[in-house]
Amino acid sequence: GLSLLSLRREMAATQDHVRQALMHEPRGHAGMYGVVVVASGAATTSAHLAAIFLHGAGYSTMCGHAVLALGRFALDYGLVAVPSCPETAVRLHCPCGPITAFVPWDGCRSGNPVRFHSVPAFAAAIDVAIDVPGHGKVVVDIGYGGTFYAFLSAKQLGLDVCSSKTRDLVSAASAVTEAVKKQFKLHHPESEDLAFLYGTILTDGKDTFSEEPTTNICVFADEQVDRSPTGSGVMARIALQYHKGLIQLNQTRTFRSSTTGSLFTGKAVKATRFGDYNAVIVEVSGEAFYTGTAIFTVEEEDPLKYGFFFK
Repeated sequence: GLSLLSLRREMAATQDHVRQALMHEPRGHAGMYGVVVVASGAATTSAHLAAIFLHGAGYSTMCGHAVLALGRFALDYGLVAVPSCPETAVRLHCPCGPITAFVPWDGCRSGNPVRFHSVPAFAAAIDVAIDVPGHGKVVVDIGYGGTFYAFLSAKQLGLDVCSSKTRDLVSAASAVTEAVKKQFKLHHPESEDLAFLYGTILTDGKDTFSEEPTTNICVFADEQVDRSPTGSGVMARIALQYHKGLIQLNQTRTFRSSTTGSLFTGKAVKATRFGDYNAVIVEVSGEAFYTGTAIFTVEEEDPLKYGFFFK
């Protein structure tokens, strides 16, 4: 009978050992990400399913790559009663709000690419000067795409998002995140549960519209590195570029992950208002693939039954 945000709080308060057991070693790893699927009850609010997102340090409010995977999962595992060809709309309820995924369906199984339409994405702040210990003054933009990120070119930190060591990028991005948290107050129009900075995305600085891919790396939660181009980050970055007049509606940009080289596309498809913010609905498209299924076991006598975590 709980709302999804309430269910998220309840799980964090009373069932966090489940998250630790699944995300941490030996079942997971330092970069692990997961979803608890909610298929009935108030949390689904007329959606086909709801999702609670898990990571190494806690619970996020949006994950675009997980939405791509959940769209396929919903069709292949019967959560949508009557899928339609050639594409089925899958309604998901995420902690940040309702998301609709559009999933290819050939009558037997789902396919790629999957696309989805976001919650309203907006520019929370532009050109904010932040004093970052060890790096001095930098200028960041803060965007919302289901969660809040700080964005800046890696060059401001003396780094290159494509060629610098990942460890150096992670350390610098984490320093930016901590500095922004201390120096800038976030506001979300609907819920203070959503008013937190999730991480920092370092970019190659190529924000003006181009047919060429732009590369970024997302460092979120407790120094966790995204393996994908970051769907929620694409939402927020498109919103920032639209706000600055660097792209127009329905201009598609391609985003590349500096970690795996994987690609997402994104475009602003509709202008809207969200509280006091001018916002856009963003369409994100990408691929998700099955890797296997697993049964996890927890033995009560295991002293490390809820996992362990190395920094």
